[in-house]
Amino acid sequence: MNRTLPVSQFIKHIQHVINLKTVSDNNYSNGRSIANSILNKPGLALTGYFKDFNSSSLQLLASTEISFINDQYEAKNTRDMKKICDFDIPAFIIQGRKKIDQRFIDDCALKKIPVFRTTKPFQKVYGEITSYLEDFFAPSTQVHGTLVDVYGTGLLIMGRSSIGKSEIALDLVERGHRLVADDVVTIQKKDENVLVGKSGGEYTPFMEIRGLGILNLKEIFGTRAIRVQKRVELVIQLEDWKKEIEYERLGLEDDSIKILDVELPRVKLPIFPGKNITVIAETIALNHHLKVYGYNAAAEFNKLLMKKMKRKEKLNKYLDKDYE
Repeated sequence: MNRTLPVSQFIKHIQHVINLKTVSDNNYSNGRSIANSILNKPGLALTGYFKDFNSSSLQLLASTEISFINDQYEAKNTRDMKKICDFDIPAFIIQGRKKIDQRFIDDCALKKIPVFRTTKPFQKVYGEITSYLEDFFAPSTQVHGTLVDVYGTGLLIMGRSSIGKSEIALDLVERGHRLVADDVVTIQKKDENVLVGKSGGEYTPFMEIRGLGILNLKEIFGTRAIRVQKRVELVIQLEDWKKEIEYERLGLEDDSIKILDVELPRVKLPIFPGKNITVIAETIALNHHLKVYGYNAAAEFNKLLMKKMKRKEKLNKYLDKDYE
């Protein structure tokens, strides 16, 4: 089922940002929904060309559209004006101070289409509304894990229940890093390769530690210990140690995981008592920084090893059969 945005919810969140005022009856918003992230300017539709008209989108009327509407009503050529109101349009937003013919407002009222006005500049209105709609309609999913900002890198710690994700996050926060979300992480796809994570519900700075209970990290460590959202850049997969499994030792083999069709590098960490996962997590974040800047420690080590082996091979060939 496709997600829709109730017009009343949209107005509640955006009206203070662009100083949006109601022109028609505010009750018209009830029951109407926006179906996609497109902010549409209905230029051709106003002329009667309705092919591919995106009627399920929010409609923006700027100076050009207002002038055309006024001219049509002045010329008593209102057929297309009335026809556009027959579509199930979520709402019209008038931008600017130019007056619009009252008859257009009345035609919208007959079909119970809400009309709003903002006097903010066009770029401001278009940018703020588009940003809000794109954020709302961005593909999203929820994962079981803990997201922490470690040295500026968003580390998503995953693993089975009670394996110690929250405890590791708590240790990281105590060392000066910042908690984004614990237990349930909502991840949104902001761009082709950009994932942003935040708390699964309304943001709270609470964390559950088994055997201890609920902690409020904001009250314990202050506001420096938390943040609302963070780009997810790396996944740490915690696993129970199994001696029969051959774990990666050099780091030459890159592992990854797909979330919302975005490939994220993944590090699988086998854990056992006494292993300092917190320091390893910090090192993983710093090592990721080096890779971003083009330095790969495992690859460099491998180059040095191969170079040393070639020198030894060359020396062995030179000394072959030389018994002096």
